[in-house]
Amino acid sequence: MEFSVKNGCFSYPGGRQVLNKINFDVQPREILSILGPNGVGKTTLLKCTLGLLRWDQGETQIDGKNIAKMKHSELWSSIGYVPQAKLSAFAYTVDEMVLLGRNSHLKVLEQPGKHDREIASRCIDRIGIGYLRGKLCSKISGGELQMVLIARALASEPKLLILDEPESNLDFKNQLIVLETIKTLRDEEGISSIVNTHYPDHAISLSDKALILNRNGNSIFGPAHSSIAEHHLEKAFGVNVKIKDFYHKEQKYTCVMPLSIAAGNEY
Repeated sequence: MEFSVKNGCFSYPGGRQVLNKINFDVQPREILSILGPNGVGKTTLLKCTLGLLRWDQGETQIDGKNIAKMKHSELWSSIGYVPQAKLSAFAYTVDEMVLLGRNSHLKVLEQPGKHDREIASRCIDRIGIGYLRGKLCSKISGGELQMVLIARALASEPKLLILDEPESNLDFKNQLIVLETIKTLRDEEGISSIVNTHYPDHAISLSDKALILNRNGNSIFGPAHSSIAEHHLEKAFGVNVKIKDFYHKEQKYTCVMPLSIAAGNEY
């Protein structure tokens, strides 16, 4: 499945233009990372791509078809959305939360059946959170809830996952678990992903492609290794940056270090 945005523009009523002529594509078995400073419109972009907000101009396409012309069930059986994890105030158990991912496959008023429960159970096992079965979502950690939400998205049997800052507010270990899960789903299940992230080094290690949003609404899109460059990050974030590679146990890693606030970008 090819997922793309063509000339996407968006402004909030009475406000400045947030997104200007956004263009990108995600091919099968690809991961795209979206980077940009706070308030630049990363979450807004995800909502526009999914049709949760309407583009002023442009469109989102799946295999060349405008998603605005697709049935709700057709769209959400192809795409799994993982919002930012927030501790749930609802009394759902982990099993019930993951089972909600089957809703796109059910008719109006239809209840999930044995097949749906089996799929939800497999997704819980696939993500490695079987130990959370029966627990309330309001009683588990933020990292655990993030994995539950990924399992819920997988229960729709998507071809593409869209994740909004999945590693934010997590400790180092849980960040790595989430990142490795996204890569494993690509490599073993063929599931593509679009990931909003605050971490350029995560984007470099994770992604095939990158989209960098600037405060003027414009963007840079291309292969991750060339798009996530010092001069592009300096322009987007307003800081002086150094990118360095290093090796540990014959494995290459990349570190992105913000050095100082760039001249003319003081707040």
